[in-house]
Amino acid sequence: MSSRPAFLAVLVFLLQVSSRAMARRHHHGHDPDPCRDAGSLLRHRDDHRCSSPHGGGGGTRAVMTVNGFRKGEDGGGPSECDGRFHDDGEMVVALSTGWYAGGRRCHRPIRITSARTGRSVVARVVDECDSRHGCRNNIVDTSRAVWDALGLDTKVGEVPVTWSDA
Repeated sequence: MSSRPAFLAVLVFLLQVSSRAMARRHHHGHDPDPCRDAGSLLRHRDDHRCSSPHGGGGGTRAVMTVNGFRKGEDGGGPSECDGRFHDDGEMVVALSTGWYAGGRRCHRPIRITSARTGRSVVARVVDECDSRHGCRNNIVDTSRAVWDALGLDTKVGEVPVTWSDA
């Protein structure tokens, strides 16, 4: 009986080492994504960094911020998903690292619902808001078009939302 916990501990260790090795080969040189590979076997369903919301049930709570996706705006360089800049009139979003899921959500639609107005919109994931370099783990960073569609003023800076895969 005592060999089973030891075996599981060794298995978990090996999966984590394997995950780290794969992450080092990633072209951005980031630390391992806690929401993929070995980490996905160990995460809690309520861990906001790793949740994988699927429509219905109200979605995952987050903080929406406004971002400029054009060249020279506050969004930085070109988007991670396609290597290009986007117009602020597009319905586009950058997700915190865990939710970005190592690029698995690239070009996928997500539904964002404002806690203030109750309105919902669908936007396309085009970028990562890197949680290892200053972005909090609960951010849905969107274009001005998303704010406009939700009936929100970008001058507010941050608003509570929920989101889910659309």
